[in-house]
Amino acid sequence: MTADEIKIPNLSSNSVLIPKIETAETEPQTLSQPQQKMDQPNKKSNGLFLKIAVGFMAFILILLVAVGIPAFLTYQKGMALYGSVKKLEAAAKSQDLSQIKTQITATSKSLADFKTSYTLLSWTRIIPYFGGYVSDLGHAVNAAQAGMDAGNTVITVIEPYSDLLGLKGESGQQAVQALDGAKTAQDRIDFIVKSLPSLLPQIDTISGKMKTVESEISKIDAERYPVQFKGIPLRNDIKSVQDLIGQASNLLVNGKPVIENAPYLLGMDSPRTYFVLFQNDKELRPTGGFMTAYAIMTVNKAKFTPTVSDDIYNLDARYRPSIPAPDPIVKYIKGPYVLSQKLRLRDMNWSPDFAQSMQMVSGALSEVGIKNIDGIIAVDTKVLDNLLSVIGPIGVPGFGNFSTAIDPECNCSQVIHALEAYADVEGPIIWDPLTGKIIQRPANSENRKKIIGPLMNSILANAMGQPKDKLAALFSAAFNSVMEKDVLFYLNDSTVQKAVTEFGIGGVIKDYNGDYLHINDANLGGRKSNLYSTEDVEQDVKIAGDGSVTKTLTITYKNPEKQDGWLNSVLPTWVRVYVPEGSTLIAVDGLEAKQDPYEDLGKTVFAGYFQLRPEGVAKVTFQYKLPFKVKGQYKLLVQKQPGTKDYLYTINVGKNQQEFYLKTDKEVTIGL
Repeated sequence: MTADEIKIPNLSSNSVLIPKIETAETEPQTLSQPQQKMDQPNKKSNGLFLKIAVGFMAFILILLVAVGIPAFLTYQKGMALYGSVKKLEAAAKSQDLSQIKTQITATSKSLADFKTSYTLLSWTRIIPYFGGYVSDLGHAVNAAQAGMDAGNTVITVIEPYSDLLGLKGESGQQAVQALDGAKTAQDRIDFIVKSLPSLLPQIDTISGKMKTVESEISKIDAERYPVQFKGIPLRNDIKSVQDLIGQASNLLVNGKPVIENAPYLLGMDSPRTYFVLFQNDKELRPTGGFMTAYAIMTVNKAKFTPTVSDDIYNLDARYRPSIPAPDPIVKYIKGPYVLSQKLRLRDMNWSPDFAQSMQMVSGALSEVGIKNIDGIIAVDTKVLDNLLSVIGPIGVPGFGNFSTAIDPECNCSQVIHALEAYADVEGPIIWDPLTGKIIQRPANSENRKKIIGPLMNSILANAMGQPKDKLAALFSAAFNSVMEKDVLFYLNDSTVQKAVTEFGIGGVIKDYNGDYLHINDANLGGRKSNLYSTEDVEQDVKIAGDGSVTKTLTITYKNPEKQDGWLNSVLPTWVRVYVPEGSTLIAVDGLEAKQDPYEDLGKTVFAGYFQLRPEGVAKVTFQYKLPFKVKGQYKLLVQKQPGTKDYLYTINVGKNQQEFYLKTDKEVTIGL
């Protein structure tokens, strides 16, 4: 192409072949459609996020108002309530009835204010985790309110008996004057018995309120709380309160029949005659101790009079044995059983069920001429210790002085040492194995137990003459002796017997819907080594995924004292472990001889023989499987053997552990 053929475009022409480039000042063109669609969601997302953020902040603000303010008010009212409770506690410790009444009123008002504040917070029970604690607080409030109502009724009920309970104050003084000048314990007992009918309706009211308290407190889940909080065993404290309230509620409900039958027991309508059986718990037997002596006691209008007392051996000499003796008695006691294997009267308390044992004893008493008795009351040596610890030293004409001071010769109370010394320090009774006759006996064996009657008279006389300031402690000592199974009752009247059984003072083996344990020891050696022996009981409970239960029961027996050949010697023991019927024994260890499992009193029994030596330890272990499966919770009833000390029990269920000293029968519930 030639230069002439090259055409230069005319820049002014409308026909432009070169693209036009815009400068910065040029206005932007409108975005294309796809670009618009890309930017719109970003604007919407930003707006949505802002709305969510604002909504969340509003929710937090509302939550703070709805929860924070009621929580703060509840906290303030809670602190005020705590202050009132502390004042009520101080008033109770002062034992001033007028102060207690005033403070109950003040505490009830503080509780009502607290409940009003809590109501504003109660809706938070629906909140996961946090709501559980709020719900527990509600149950505690309801329980406290019912408890305050019960407290007001109790104050009204006990006011006439304030001096007997050790209470003081203006109302208490008025109550004393209302006793028409009564100054002795006997006068006060008469007053109480005569006023019992008016108490019964009030007891119904109190027990109803206590049932409400028990129901509400039982709904609190103790496992929700830490084992310890700032050094306080929080979980166990909650469980202890639940147990205490349950026991108090049952005591009120089951105590009413006893109160209804108290006039009968105390001979208000006509005199009653009781066979008082003394069981030596230092020579432990199934119902509380060896039946060492007895007395006949009459009760007429609440006045107790011992008439006859004697050695059980003298009574036994008049009895003609006819009932086959249990194998352990024949094998280990020997003595008269070498010639004849018929059960002697003194060994008839072989059944752990006191009522069953006393049915047999009652039949034997009739055979030897002791008839027309209304019942049998068994007591052990701890009752003497309990009463004399309040009364103080006493004198028994012809026998000397007795007290609870520790005698270094036996490291035991002087009254126990003196009784044991008077009974058999001069030597044991020995039978001829061929004839069954006694060939050797201590010089005073014919009258060695005659101290029982005079001692009873002296204790009763001193107790009934105690000044007012000792009445509360005396009442407490007697009550504890009964509740801790140091006193047991067997009545011929079926209605009265049912009442004492339901109250837990009949010594019966109970039916129970759950796991069960009763350990029963029998000293078959004649020595008093149970004075020194102790035992610790540990239960390891393994619950499988399907709910089946395997238990390992370990009983550790100890005797820390040296042998003296009299009180303390080798302790030959026949142990029986009562468990739920149908339980399967897997393994046993620590027994010198064992019996095959068998059924008795609606339970399965594991039994065997071992010996505990002075300054020695013996450990017996039973492993067994329960006949049922558990779900949701594990329940156990432990029944105490009468005459035993407060042994330490430990129960391990998974990570849960409970420890307690077994003072009386105890029910344990552990959530799973």
